[in-house]
Amino acid sequence: MNNELTSRQFWLDYWESKEGLVFEVPNNYPFVGLLEKLVKQNNSKTLLEIGGFPGYFSVWAKRHLQLNATLLDFVVHTKILNELETANNLKTGSIEVIEVDLFNYTPQKRYDLVVSNGLIEHFVDTKNIIQKHVEQLNSGGILLITLPNFKSLNGWFQKTFDLENYEKHNINCMDLDLLNNACQELGLTEIQTRYDGKFMLWFERENDKPLWVRLLKKVIWLPLKVFFKIIPIDTKAFSPYIIVTAKKP
Repeated sequence: MNNELTSRQFWLDYWESKEGLVFEVPNNYPFVGLLEKLVKQNNSKTLLEIGGFPGYFSVWAKRHLQLNATLLDFVVHTKILNELETANNLKTGSIEVIEVDLFNYTPQKRYDLVVSNGLIEHFVDTKNIIQKHVEQLNSGGILLITLPNFKSLNGWFQKTFDLENYEKHNINCMDLDLLNNACQELGLTEIQTRYDGKFMLWFERENDKPLWVRLLKKVIWLPLKVFFKIIPIDTKAFSPYIIVTAKKP
């Protein structure tokens, strides 16, 4: 079986369909608080963002943490990245770019912090894609992986109303024990896996969905949003994300 659940053409079409990609990355952008915490705890100087185009983590870390940041992806639209750098008060070319198929790439150097967001769930072999992250880590380096949790109410929405997008994801990998075991087998230490976020529902290309589907989403979203404001807990049933952190000995 082909390890990839998506293709280069899929990502070309995806980025061409997206609007609003260029903006000043805020300090409350998802996971940058955790990224900053890990950098300070481990005195990280270099960062590799895998599969992260347009490069929000790279740009934010370069600007706010002064890290040497590199973006590695299968498809990188240089113009969009340069516009993102400018929007974040960076010189164009501040982010090093490696445009390559990760599975046909031999790392040229290693990094203190390797990050990916919404990447590993697009591959069949979860351990293999995590290994590709680990190969690029320095000894003592930190791994940060985030992915969606589709074993949740949000996943039910995806499967029911956007099956095409749902099937681009490896649902089996969205399991804390599976992720923990993969990291252990790769020799990582200080492994932490957890659900993150109180509650969220989203669709890709939401405006293309029928009106009744969008209304149903809003009807369900509002009371649950209020509930989790009052009782802020992370749960498998409702949390939108999974976070993995680990250290390479």
